[in-house]
Parts: sequence; structure tokens; C-alpha cells
Amino acid sequence: MNEYLLAFILGIIEGLTEFLPVSSTAHLRITQALLGIDLSDGYWKMFAIVIQLGAILCLPIYFRKRIAEFLTTFPRGSRGDRTAFSHPLTLILLAFVCTTIPSFLLMKTIGENLESVSVMAYSLIIGGVVMWVADGIYGGRSDSGDVEDIGHGQAIWIGLCQSLSAVYPGASRSMVTITAGEIAGLSRTAALEFSFLLSMPTMAAATSYQFLEAIQNPEQGSYLGALRMNAHEITVLAIGFTVSFLVAWGVVAWFMHWVRRHGFVPFAIYRILLGIAMLLWA
Repeated sequence: MNEYLLAFILGIIEGLTEFLPVSSTAHLRITQALLGIDLSDGYWKMFAIVIQLGAILCLPIYFRKRIAEFLTTFPRGSRGDRTAFSHPLTLILLAFVCTTIPSFLLMKTIGENLESVSVMAYSLIIGGVVMWVADGIYGGRSDSGDVEDIGHGQAIWIGLCQSLSAVYPGASRSMVTITAGEIAGLSRTAALEFSFLLSMPTMAAATSYQFLEAIQNPEQGSYLGALRMNAHEITVLAIGFTVSFLVAWGVVAWFMHWVRRHGFVPFAIYRILLGIAMLLWA
């Protein structure tokens, strides 16, 4: 397949699935198998990092007004009832720390599970069932809730649950954080917004770690450094990055509006069907 077209397809898949609760890892793994791509190859490892970065960068731009509001109202908050320890920025950092520590301690398990199609499949199925049940029980809350209503316990709970998505590829970071938020008492909209906000430091840290790991382990096939890439390879990266960025932006904007009118059940059903298909394939 033409590599420009391949970059375009992979960029679309990354942009579509990174922030929807359906697991971008599983979809990239399926695409790898269907299109015959060796994502363990150094260059394609680099490509995967670049397109994920493209998806990440859409968030601070899309939420720029929200982020500016948090920064300008720190530490009292927009309603004046917060402190430096209870401000949304602090709670996002708290949730991030609660994700990072377990993920770091379980790094070996994470690496092993990334190679297992069956782990991805069962994570998709179980996650779909949990999401379906949680949205059915807790999704009917009023959507008037706000991220500024979140407390320390909720932030810690969501952060710890998010680490499950690192340990079990296929669980989906967004699925875990959204479902954890609903269980913790947040409305659908508040759970989704907190999931997006929390994903910024989480994904930035994960991508940076992958980048540094590739630099420090060139024997594992890293392909970093512009001097090792020709014009064609740089163009392929640029296409994947740009497509991933634009598609992810559209998905985030659409998803925020969708959740206000609908629930997460369609995504839960899709996860279950995809997980069953992966088990049959495996």
C-alpha cells in the first residue's frame, strides 16, 4: 500500500479512537494485522508516537478557554469557593499522580499485556459491560454538574481507575475515566470533561516516556532523529500527524455534544462486539 495513504488511514484511526471509549490501542493493533504493518519496526514506532501527539495537541486548543479560566481563577475558582488544594487544576494533578504511580510500578505487566490480543479482547468486552451497566444506573443524573464540583475522593478514584487502562490495553483510558466518574457521582458531561482534561497530562507523560525510551534503546529499533529520515519519511509523518490532529478535534467537539443528548451505551455495545470479533480472530 502507498505509504501516504497508509499514513492517512492510520491518522484517521488514531484521531477517531483516541478519545472515544473504544480503545485506540486495539484498533491500531487490528489495523496492523489487516494491512500487514509491522508496528514494532523503528520507523512505525516513531509514527505511532507522532500521530498520538497529533491527537493530544487538539485538546489544549479545543479547551483553551476552559484552561484559561482555570489559570486565571486559581486558587479561588470561578465561584470563589475553592482553595489551592481543591481547585480543579490541583484535582487534575492529584488524579494524574494516582494514575502514574501504579502504572510505573506495574510497567513489566503493562509491557506483557500489550502483546496479548486476548487481553485486549477481554478488556474490550468487560469494559463494555461495565460501561453499559454504569451508564444505565448512573447516567440519568442532571447534566448541570460541573468539573468545579469534583472533590478529592472523586479525583483519587478516577486517577486510580485510569491506571487500569495502562495495565489492560483495550480497556480504553476514556472508557475507564468516564465510567469511574459516573460511578463517583458525576454527570455524563462532567465525567467526560474531566476525562478530557485529565488525559492531557496523562497522554503527554505517556508519549514523552515512549519517546525517551526509544532514544535510550536504539537497539530495540528506534528510528528517531530527523537526520535519519528522508523527505518521503518526514512527509509520511506529517500526514499522519495532521490527519490525527484534525480528526481528533472533530471527534472531541462531536462527542461533547453527543453526550448531552445521548448516553454511552452505543459505544459499550460496539466494544463488546469488537472484543468478541477479536477473540474469534485470535
